Amino acid sequence: MLDVSDEVRAEIGDDEADQLLGGAHTPDTYDCTSCRTPGDSLSEPTSTVLFVGEETAVLAFAHARCIPSQVVPVSEEQLLGAVRSISQAQGSGLPTQAGYPQPADPLGHAGAPAPVPVPQAAPVPAPAPTPAPAPQSTPVTPTAPAPGEPAVLGVTCGLVLCGDNGHAALVVEPTGPVGRPGTVTGADEFLPLLSDHGFAPITDVDKPPARLAGWSVLVAMGRLHAILQPSAVGNSAWWQAHQPLVVTDAWRAAAARQSEVIMYAAPAGTIGRQPREDLLRNALDRAAAQGLLVAASLPLAGT
Repeated sequence: MLDVSDEVRAEIGDDEADQLLGGAHTPDTYDCTSCRTPGDSLSEPTSTVLFVGEETAVLAFAHARCIPSQVVPVSEEQLLGAVRSISQAQGSGLPTQAGYPQPADPLGHAGAPAPVPVPQAAPVPAPAPTPAPAPQSTPVTPTAPAPGEPAVLGVTCGLVLCGDNGHAALVVEPTGPVGRPGTVTGADEFLPLLSDHGFAPITDVDKPPARLAGWSVLVAMGRLHAILQPSAVGNSAWWQAHQPLVVTDAWRAAAARQSEVIMYAAPAGTIGRQPREDLLRNALDRAAAQGLLVAASLPLAGT
């Protein structure tokens, strides 16, 4: 019932992965690192989740329905702080804090920390963080990348009203034109590239878009980690936060309630940074009216 992804196997090695699959180091019961509720690796599909810092890694377990098996890069300070917090909580008999990963002990005791030395964490892409609110209510032209530098993606979280329901949404906007691989014309192909992957043009923001199979939004430990796309070896990160992004309780509750997140995307300079959700909605409506908005509903991975 245990899943060890190829990327987790690459980090921990074939021997350790085979021992996990054989049950040697796998706890029978665990606290899911995503939803924080008990899990049973003997009776329900279970994912291995490897939190990787600069010099340390912690192996955790999760319900497969909550989060796929994967490697989650985190800072060394956050990882060691999680281990200290769990150790102190266990020593005092207190529950562990929900904001930290729940590692698993190599001897199979659920909840005990298990730091594992790793040679060096793989480099993590560094896209733009969630844009800070801007004081103006009109679209803001983002700073263009320097000549020769690729555009990066800005991601904004917000609740968007579709009909009578508030939906958790991500608005993705690059800092400059995005071309097709190998092209040097400078033409912006951001929306056509997404359309090739199944994102549909939006003319009315009040209507939620169709769900896109294979893609998902990864939320773990109450933070936004990545937007995942299908690949030949499973899911890979289409966008990954340089530091996991904090989301509001209302956004997280809406995502969990509907088990999905709407991803909107627009060309550079279309939406801008908006200080309030009503202004963000106005910007989305303008983009849709101009034919500059695509979207899809993506399943939620994690909670």
